[in-house]
Amino acid sequence: MVIAVIGAGMIGAAAARHLAQAGHGVVLIGPPEPQDKATHPGVFASHYDEGRITRALDPWPFWSRASQASIARYHQIEADSGLRFFHQTGTVMAGAENSPYIMSLRAVQQQGNLPCEVLQGPDLAARFPFFRFDPGTLALHETQGAGHINPRVLVRAQMRIAEQAGARILPDTVLGIEETSTGLRIRTDQGDVPANQALVAAGGFANMILPEPLPLTVYARTVVLLELDAAEAARLAAMPSLIWLEPDGNDPYLLPPILYPDGRVYLKMGGDTVDVILRDTQDIKDWFRSGGNPAVGRMLADQVSARMPGLRVASSHVQPCITTFTPRNVPALERVGPRLSVAVGGCGRGAKCSDELGRLGAELALGRSLPEWAQQDALPA
Repeated sequence: MVIAVIGAGMIGAAAARHLAQAGHGVVLIGPPEPQDKATHPGVFASHYDEGRITRALDPWPFWSRASQASIARYHQIEADSGLRFFHQTGTVMAGAENSPYIMSLRAVQQQGNLPCEVLQGPDLAARFPFFRFDPGTLALHETQGAGHINPRVLVRAQMRIAEQAGARILPDTVLGIEETSTGLRIRTDQGDVPANQALVAAGGFANMILPEPLPLTVYARTVVLLELDAAEAARLAAMPSLIWLEPDGNDPYLLPPILYPDGRVYLKMGGDTVDVILRDTQDIKDWFRSGGNPAVGRMLADQVSARMPGLRVASSHVQPCITTFTPRNVPALERVGPRLSVAVGGCGRGAKCSDELGRLGAELALGRSLPEWAQQDALPA
């Protein structure tokens, strides 16, 4: 049996690894990162970056469970691939002490017995002197298995292991899927690929491929990269990743100093609250080519300045990305036909737990049922 995994991003590459290492025939189909995004006419992916926050703590049990499973495999993936992508700098999740999201976070932490340091008031200020926290803030500091991952390198690691285990990798763009008398025909820009089963893990581009569209909402998002000189990067060397849980459910985030491919060190700030919905494939492509929203970048930079008084920034620029949401605020992990499954919709939380989401997608492609915990929603009560 040949299983086609469509989408060579974080979830798709993980699914291909799990299937190939289990001895199944796998073809992973998806184009590489474009050299010039501004003129690229094809599809894009959301892992074109150097930093994504990772942690086991989350207000929702589904995301915490999926994250724990993925984090537990990071070191083995690094060892098997020879590529390092995980940086254990720690993660702080903070917010107003009695806010619903902090209370949910504490409940998940206590139910899962997740090790972390709980800080408030003077102890919190002393522990992280480079951050300014409002009075009444409660923070959970996770040190083990938390910090940030390099999504580009993680995808390369997953693909390297999958290929070593026998997977075939095609750098093609999938145009559609057709059922035949014997299986599936995967139509690509380079020709047809036969398969017995297919798993679509194409993120915001999934509905471009699927015979029947999923109820996905794709948002245009902007992040800002704040360049630091060598002295400022050294001053912030002990900085953890930070997520601030707002009472309204927004969760702006800030990553510690990270070296980027241009040779410069940046802080990355995200948490764009300007909800611009991308209605179709052309909208998504246009957004990636646009370079992002400078006004949102300025708003995010102002938030960093308020959170980190005295921060010295040498320069800044914005980058576009997308988040793909489902109505249940968890990925669409389901069979949508006798030969077709989907693993789509990171809901702004998918990077850190992409290995487990890929594993669950692989289980679906093999015709297996998901565990009960993986069928939970992540919606406010």
